[in-house]
Amino acid sequence: MNVVPDMAPRELLLGAFRAAVDAIGARRLLPVHLPPPPRGRTLVVGAGKAAADMAACVEALWPASAPLSGLVITRHGHGLPADGALRRIEVVEAGHPLPDEAGQAAAQDLLKRLKLVGSDDLVLALISGGGSSLLTLPAAGLSLADAQATVRGLLHCGAPIAAINCVRKHLSRTLGGRLAQACAAPVTALLLSDVVGDDPAVIASGPFAPDPTTFTDALAVLETWRVAVPAAIRAYLEQGAAGLFADTPKSGDACFDRVDTRIVGNGGSALAGAAAYLRGQGVEAVVLGDHYTGEARTLAAEFAALTRAQVSRRHGDRPLVLLSGGEAQVTVRGAGRGGRNAEFLLALALELQGMAGIHALAADTDGIDGSEDNAGALLAPDTLARAAALGLDARARLDDNDAHGFFAALGDLQVTGPTRTNANDFRAILIA
Repeated sequence: MNVVPDMAPRELLLGAFRAAVDAIGARRLLPVHLPPPPRGRTLVVGAGKAAADMAACVEALWPASAPLSGLVITRHGHGLPADGALRRIEVVEAGHPLPDEAGQAAAQDLLKRLKLVGSDDLVLALISGGGSSLLTLPAAGLSLADAQATVRGLLHCGAPIAAINCVRKHLSRTLGGRLAQACAAPVTALLLSDVVGDDPAVIASGPFAPDPTTFTDALAVLETWRVAVPAAIRAYLEQGAAGLFADTPKSGDACFDRVDTRIVGNGGSALAGAAAYLRGQGVEAVVLGDHYTGEARTLAAEFAALTRAQVSRRHGDRPLVLLSGGEAQVTVRGAGRGGRNAEFLLALALELQGMAGIHALAADTDGIDGSEDNAGALLAPDTLARAAALGLDARARLDDNDAHGFFAALGDLQVTGPTRTNANDFRAILIA
């Protein structure tokens, strides 16, 4: 007998997602990593979708008698509510995934502040996913419009995040270790990872981390993924590859001797939180890992196969949930409103074809699936049947990259609003 009661699958999956998000909240992760105040003052800098919440946690825990100031940059809508405003650390909201003027001005301000700290001071860097866009400060001679056009092409080509960030770093005055290079004070960098492998050089394009890539590598990314960029961008990268500009600082550079980098949480932290919640509900949870990358449709085929395999070998009636994370990619060819998690779920629906007892959720832990207003979506055994009754062609919607429109029509989008944290994709497949 199925121990998941009627109507429970949806609520169970939503509860697991909420538990995952709670597990990567700043107040859960940061306290044990905060350093003691220095002899001088502490400057807090940061960027990312978790930046405001991380800054609020620091301010709440920092001794009132210890000098503290700072500036962090987060995505529009991801700042703190009015009643949660900070007193000592400024929060600026800016553009993501495309950079904007607000972010450029804030990045310039942040860089100026870093240049004023001394050896008796401490820089506390709060870095999370989304920081690459939010810290955009184009290199001399490049315009914000050039950077926006380049990022737009990179985001649509299907390239992995490490490749995208390789290009970003070589067009920037802040990324790829440039912030570490800019300051003379010791740095404690607290990173909430949203990338597979938790590489500090990739998280938010590594503003305080050595960069192993080069101008030549950045040009290779453009060629491999056939990304058209403005002439000024290509010329700048070619001049850098020819040695006319200094490359990003590498491992062994003295500026990194002052940097203490700590990964405070990641996708695995989110999955562990979800697993604990599910087990508390009497549901078996299998954590597959947070390492999954690749095209959303390809991942959907892989997870459909895993699901069928679990069903075929399953004994008893205890519900089971397969949990996974990572970062899917989407090569945009259609004109629809997508989101990589919604696209994964629509592709999974087509793979499973209404398989009995299978429910699923796929969402981004930051609360925003791509550039839309939903975190992700939910799938049920009757999803395709309900879509057909409404005249929705699931295959055509997938081909047009319109998973958002598909699930919106069914009322199955998952809308949470900004979570003010980010450990990337979260997927849960319930076998009931």
